[in-house]
Amino acid sequence: MATAYHNLSSYDPAKVPNGSDMKIGIVVSEWNDNITNALLEGAHKTLVKHGVKEENIFIDFVPGSFELIFGAKHMVENKEIDAVITLGSVVRGDTPHFDYVCSGVTQGIADMNIRYDIPFIFGLLTTDDMQQAEERAGGRHGNKGDECAVAALKMIDFYRRNLEE
Repeated sequence: MATAYHNLSSYDPAKVPNGSDMKIGIVVSEWNDNITNALLEGAHKTLVKHGVKEENIFIDFVPGSFELIFGAKHMVENKEIDAVITLGSVVRGDTPHFDYVCSGVTQGIADMNIRYDIPFIFGLLTTDDMQQAEERAGGRHGNKGDECAVAALKMIDFYRRNLEE
């Protein structure tokens, strides 16, 4: 498991672009809200730490992880933003529902990256049990929200640098 070798909250702050002129949307699933609220807290705190102004962070909630796709699409179509972070948590159960939701969200977010000219950051935890989710939402493996915020800042910078060439 890759997270065993890398803490999700570990990064070199010197390699993170300043976000003072960036606008970022965050779409959060309400399902497993003990996990997704922790992911949101991590992402929000990291964005602010790297200069993103409070008024340039747009947060909205959708009922479940599958709805992250629709939420992300409508956020980018209705707000002037530079990136969208999607945050959700799906815990494996006794039915194939887990596989369908995870696959659908993965494909949907990938499609958004192709369809729009801004980055969509995949912050969906897909874990076998709640303990694994907690460990990745501020627990011993760090916070996936931190990692997503850093990825958003770096991808906005990447996009802008490549526009200039």
